[in-house]
Amino acid sequence: MAGATFAAIDIGSYEVSMKIFELSKKIGLKALNDVRYRLELGNGAYARGRLDTEMVDYLCGILMDFRRMMKEFGVEKYRACATSALRELKNPAVVQDQIFRRTGFQVEILSNAEQHFLGYKSIAAIETGFKKMIQKGTAILDVGGGNLQVSLFDKDALVSTQNLKMGSLRIRERLKQLEKATTHYDQLVEEFIRNDLTSFQRLYLKDREVRNVILMGDFLTDTIFSEDVNDNIITKTEFLKRYENVAEKSVQQLSEEMEIDPEYASLVVPTMVICKNFIDIFNAESLWAPGVSLLDGIAYDYAEKEKYITSAHNFENDILVASRNIAKRFSTGKNHIQGTTAIALAIFDSMKKIHGMGSRERLLLQLAVQLHDCGKYISMADVSECSYRIIMETEIIGLSTEERSIIANVVRYNNEEFEYRSSFMDPAGMSSSMYLKIAKLAAILRVSNAMDRSHYQKVEGIKAVLKDDELSLILDSTRDLSLELGLLKDKVDFFEEIFGIKLILRRKKKTE
Repeated sequence: MAGATFAAIDIGSYEVSMKIFELSKKIGLKALNDVRYRLELGNGAYARGRLDTEMVDYLCGILMDFRRMMKEFGVEKYRACATSALRELKNPAVVQDQIFRRTGFQVEILSNAEQHFLGYKSIAAIETGFKKMIQKGTAILDVGGGNLQVSLFDKDALVSTQNLKMGSLRIRERLKQLEKATTHYDQLVEEFIRNDLTSFQRLYLKDREVRNVILMGDFLTDTIFSEDVNDNIITKTEFLKRYENVAEKSVQQLSEEMEIDPEYASLVVPTMVICKNFIDIFNAESLWAPGVSLLDGIAYDYAEKEKYITSAHNFENDILVASRNIAKRFSTGKNHIQGTTAIALAIFDSMKKIHGMGSRERLLLQLAVQLHDCGKYISMADVSECSYRIIMETEIIGLSTEERSIIANVVRYNNEEFEYRSSFMDPAGMSSSMYLKIAKLAAILRVSNAMDRSHYQKVEGIKAVLKDDELSLILDSTRDLSLELGLLKDKVDFFEEIFGIKLILRRKKKTE
């Protein structure tokens, strides 16, 4: 495969940036150009939910500059992403349309889960340091302009990730007037975030030990960590020294010392206060600021999908582990999930030619199985609807809003009567493709779940054989399956309707 030139664009809360990369199997990713423009889109977005016409004009002007640079570098492919500044607008589709008509850029608004998963991939791109660090308890702090994402790792696995609305720009705007009336701005910020911090500690840390903290984003490496100290790995003591050095300085002093714009310098103290307080509750030993950004994650994700690089880290497993921890939080039966997953995947894998779905839909099916009973935590009488609500309101890292909606609807129609297309209503809108995925995955989940209706995992093994227009499920079990087989009829009828094939169920013969 020949190399390619790729541009990653990030429309963020306080700057619009682009990196151009050379991609090849030989070198992997190589940055050719890195350009950033200061533009505080978050000001209007967080306060009013709208962008002024002048702000949209500036944004389109910057993107046209990017377009010219891309032409100079011979860029063949690009991905332009926007984060919370556009995500929190009341009229995001209108702004997207204006950008496209004026610049030709298709801008994708990332869900929070997608945004931080790409940010996490940017760290994983530095494979040696990342792999070594996450063997012990590690937290990633991704301090953006609008939000803060905290992700916890243990033994090479992502165990939890939470989003808090305490980004540096959002805090600065909320405390703008109060800042003028205090001589201890850092203490004001600390008091402002204290309640969220305490809640996070109580709900998600408990006895968890965090040895290392990874500070995400290039803001810190452009300001506080501009010196290259041991590859930007420092001790907690060194961090606290730097904190004390900036905490009581004015914006003007920070601007002059760091040689940055005053508006940019005004984000330093809120960012450092957030980092310090989390480092304190973690009691971490070391901190790493690798200096990577969302742009690196966007490029890494593209290069991985196009097979220019092969990651040593299993990102899909991170999504599954995060989902498993959500299920655990809502006391879902572990053994039932394992048994149902084995059946569901056997059916899915045997029917690839029939259902036409790929590896991503296979992952969504696994997540639906893991979460299909979580609503019992709230109501035993209305499990499906409660499960739907939990999934729609729970962030699952790495998934888009549409994918989360697919999982939620699959779980909802595991037990509820399926709503056909003419009456299928979804607040976020529903494409035909999305609707069909929900129907197909729900049909598989219904059959799989019914086969473990007793939650006794009676089916010890399953073999799925597709021949012509029949799918035979050969069940290996030494136990009485009367309950499971007796309750399957309506599930089988729906399955056959959706896939247009006959479903045959039989027990494995002793000689088979």
